[in-house]
Amino acid sequence: MAQARGEFSSRFGFIMAAAGSAVGLGNIWGFPTQAASNGGAAFLIVYLLLAFVLAYPALMAELVLGRHAHANAVTALKGTSDKAVFQHIGATAGIVGFIVASLILSFYAIVAGWMIAHCLASLAALLGEDGAAQWLVGFSLSRNVIFMMLFMGLTIAIISAGVRDGIERWSSRLMPLLLITLFTLVAYVLTLDGASEGLRVYLMPDFESALSPQLIIKALGSAFFSLSLGVGTMLIYGSYISDKENLPVAGGMVTAVDIGIAVLAGFLVLPAMYVALNNGVEIFAANGTLLSEDTLIFTVLPELFSNMGMAGGVVSLTFFFLMSIAALTSSISMLEVPVAYTIENHGVGRLKAVTGIGFAIALVSLVILLNFGTLFGLVIAFTTRYSQPLLGFVFCIYVGWIWHRDSVLAELKKGAPEIAEGWFWKIWPWHLRLVCPAIILLIFVQSLR
Repeated sequence: MAQARGEFSSRFGFIMAAAGSAVGLGNIWGFPTQAASNGGAAFLIVYLLLAFVLAYPALMAELVLGRHAHANAVTALKGTSDKAVFQHIGATAGIVGFIVASLILSFYAIVAGWMIAHCLASLAALLGEDGAAQWLVGFSLSRNVIFMMLFMGLTIAIISAGVRDGIERWSSRLMPLLLITLFTLVAYVLTLDGASEGLRVYLMPDFESALSPQLIIKALGSAFFSLSLGVGTMLIYGSYISDKENLPVAGGMVTAVDIGIAVLAGFLVLPAMYVALNNGVEIFAANGTLLSEDTLIFTVLPELFSNMGMAGGVVSLTFFFLMSIAALTSSISMLEVPVAYTIENHGVGRLKAVTGIGFAIALVSLVILLNFGTLFGLVIAFTTRYSQPLLGFVFCIYVGWIWHRDSVLAELKKGAPEIAEGWFWKIWPWHLRLVCPAIILLIFVQSLR
């Protein structure tokens, strides 16, 4: 069954695909600005700790469940119990998961379209096409629709090719390109005047802030959301892993790559912000807090780039190219969640499923654009603040409490026969049962305030 439905051909392919799913726009613009607003290195330290205390165990829950079932979230959750009530709840959670993943993609495609438009605007400016550049950065309905559709078209094209020829092949190309681009930008920005102040803010901890409940809650949320948990993307990628793979090792590598890129992005975004401040570009609001993330990315940094002459045009092009890649590696996993369910549970061909679902999500994006002021923030809040933590809670409960412990161990032993004697098995099951659900519920309760 697993071979017929597709499988990653190597550990590298899986890590690039899973890390690509986890590494998105939030890692590159969200994490650094959260760190800057919440104690700098104090936030960084708490985030790193919580990423392995919360995110890694929850990630492993999705991976082990997915590989055991070699199927989508609906089938996987139903298969953890022979009791009808748990099967029904599990199937419902799986269906809600692919709906939430689709809704996340509907607003993500809009933002990703902005990234592509700004990338092309930088290219147009370098070529002297100022009129085209102005249209590309303007917030017009026509621009937003065109680039949302372009981004969805790229996502559909990759997913249509399947697991190995689509997801794995393109993730294995795009993720190294993302890393090279990120390292290049970091190296350049750190040479500019004002960058050292950004480094100081990022790396000098305010330990008083580290003990703040508000900081800890925000770090918890960042750690959970940074790994794309709670909507079944990691579960579906886990279902494409070979039974011979050592899951704890592979999951640890994905976590390390994701966290590493988020931390590295801090060395780009925060120094760039203070370079902008050094050049007379305001980065603080009237009350002394940092400007919002979208303002920093689409207003502050472009204004900095425009003041840097030809070099600024090249840096702007490279930066928004980086952001576009990060968006694309995440979007392909979001689309795969409902596609896998449709193929496996309803017998629809891959091409038909991908184009049909992709077009439906694009229509939802269009509705959001037509009612932007009302729907954009609402969809983001519904999916990321409320639905994602609750679904992550369900995954932890099913693997930790409902699925028989011996079955979980047997699944892990497929790729690591010695696992029962190691530290992972002595810690992870109880951590998943008690600590992860409690922390995730804490994140959800905090989101209601």
